[in-house]
Amino acid sequence: MSKLFKAASSPHIRHEDSTAGIMFDVILALMPAAVYGCIMFGYKAALVLLTTVAAAVLAECLWNLILKKPQTVTDFSAALTGLLLGMNLSPRTPLWIAAIGSVAAIIVVKQMFGGLGYNFVNPALSARVILLVSFPSFMTVFSEPTSDVVTSATPLADIGGFSLNDLFFGTHAGCIGETSVFLLLFGGLYLIIRRVINPIIPLSFIGTVALFAALAALFTGKADIGEYTLKYILSGGLMLGAIFMATDYVTSPTANLGKLIFGIGCGAITFVIRYFGSLPEGVSYSILLMNIVTPLINRIPFGRPFGYIKEVKKDA
Repeated sequence: MSKLFKAASSPHIRHEDSTAGIMFDVILALMPAAVYGCIMFGYKAALVLLTTVAAAVLAECLWNLILKKPQTVTDFSAALTGLLLGMNLSPRTPLWIAAIGSVAAIIVVKQMFGGLGYNFVNPALSARVILLVSFPSFMTVFSEPTSDVVTSATPLADIGGFSLNDLFFGTHAGCIGETSVFLLLFGGLYLIIRRVINPIIPLSFIGTVALFAALAALFTGKADIGEYTLKYILSGGLMLGAIFMATDYVTSPTANLGKLIFGIGCGAITFVIRYFGSLPEGVSYSILLMNIVTPLINRIPFGRPFGYIKEVKKDA
């Protein structure tokens, strides 16, 4: 009898996908936009990406060695965190600042809370905000593509100064991995087809920003509402954040309705910061704020629990 039946805790049904496989899929989906950023911004962008990835992997490896814990660098989560951080940085970011960001992401945000699966906010975005607060003068300097011309002008600072083609294909100044919307959408489609991510969060996130942008254009009397709305959602780090960071398994809700609430919340906060705040970009802050709210969203009873039996009222 003991050979036929074995008591074990859930889950009883397991999927063939592993953590390493999922992380590698996301890295693979990011590579077109990352390579494009290196081509457009030159060797400095490549050095920033290599630094963030190497520092993240090394920080996790040393943490495990010092605390005598099993090595986890082979699950690719540290490499993915480093890559995402690097893609959120300017190609002119000093390498020592990029390395500090990766160490903060892995040690402070991830490992000090228990490692993968226990961090309550996205490590890469948290590190980016830490760097923005600590080194604002370095984090807001960008380069024009295919040149070494220093600029602080990005599409969000002057939406009217860029064409839709510039924004869609990424021929403008910005962070290394956020400029080419075309390649980010291509990577997102790959992840959806592979069923690595659920499209609810990206669609509700981007859709909410688009709705508010259209309403703002309508009430301010802008001539071309459609063009303004498209430029608004194609600018900044919206696509990178909505597709690759808001969909993080650990820091986003599990239920579909919860994902919808999460995406709408991210979109609303992003628009408020962009439109009314002093900062041109609000994607990082919106995702982090909604990460904090995620445990509360997960507590909402969206559906009837499995095995629930409706109480039958007895006749008097």
